Amino acid sequence: MTLNEQINNDLKAAMKSGDKTRLDTLRLLRAHFIELSKRGEAQSITPEEELSVLMAAIKKRKEAIEIYEKGGRPELAHQERAELDIISAYLPKQLSTEEAAEIINRLIRETGAATAKDFGKVMPLAMKELKGKFDGKLVQEMVKSKLGG
Repeated sequence: MTLNEQINNDLKAAMKSGDKTRLDTLRLLRAHFIELSKRGEAQSITPEEELSVLMAAIKKRKEAIEIYEKGGRPELAHQERAELDIISAYLPKQLSTEEAAEIINRLIRETGAATAKDFGKVMPLAMKELKGKFDGKLVQEMVKSKLGG
């Protein structure tokens, strides 16, 4: 079952249960999937595109939480956190910091990166391998610290 199909099934279940937050969040994700499928090409949505939709939605929620907390709007931040939790449930299993560090160390060894100037060699490979499994901002920080940046 694709992620899109799973979200559609969960959307139906949310309608039956009356869970408004879940229903609204899943409707939003479904709308993004529909928008992607109507891009003019006859192909279906790839798993990578599905993951990109989820990652964009998560990033948007994290930014909104930060803004609402700075603006003194805890009720809106709480709503965004609830949506973030719903969306996060559809992500692949998240890696621990140690597992991500091992992958980054391996990529640094494989590319022969040694200094901060080699950041551009390692970062694209790290993001390709860790996308959806570990926070991109933390990946960037880890790569910079390991390369002395």
